[in-house]
Amino acid sequence: MSEFMQEAGQIALENVLSGKGGPFGAVIVKEGQIIARGMNLVTSTPDPTAHAEVTAIREAAKALGTFDLSGCEIYTSCEPCPMCLGAIYWARLDRVYYAATQADAADIDFDDEFIYQEFARPIEDRRLPMIQEAREEGLKAFKAWKDSQDKIRY
Repeated sequence: MSEFMQEAGQIALENVLSGKGGPFGAVIVKEGQIIARGMNLVTSTPDPTAHAEVTAIREAAKALGTFDLSGCEIYTSCEPCPMCLGAIYWARLDRVYYAATQADAADIDFDDEFIYQEFARPIEDRRLPMIQEAREEGLKAFKAWKDSQDKIRY
């Protein structure tokens, strides 16, 4: 086991013992050095997006002063959930190392399978009603973005 995975696991354990949140920890590494640590803070913040991977990504972006975390890797105590995996892709991390699996998380009532199933359904068949409204209003900002010469692409 790498020192980075050991650190992610220790963060997860300490998080449970402190009562700050769920049993998840993560570290982001660049050039062999930990640049950010994250733990699940959903219940203590309260913020439903404060998963370990997301809090680590936020800290890494702040530390590096960029939203592009290319050149970094994340070590996480559990296989990332759909939200965290999306954030990892958006942050452009180079690699994900994980310890426990989705199935292990489901065994302790952190089951994300329903989200994966929902993503696979046509939009009209999802449990969460999704209603399109005022498309033209939404497209105004898109046109402004497309036409802008000052945008920072991401």
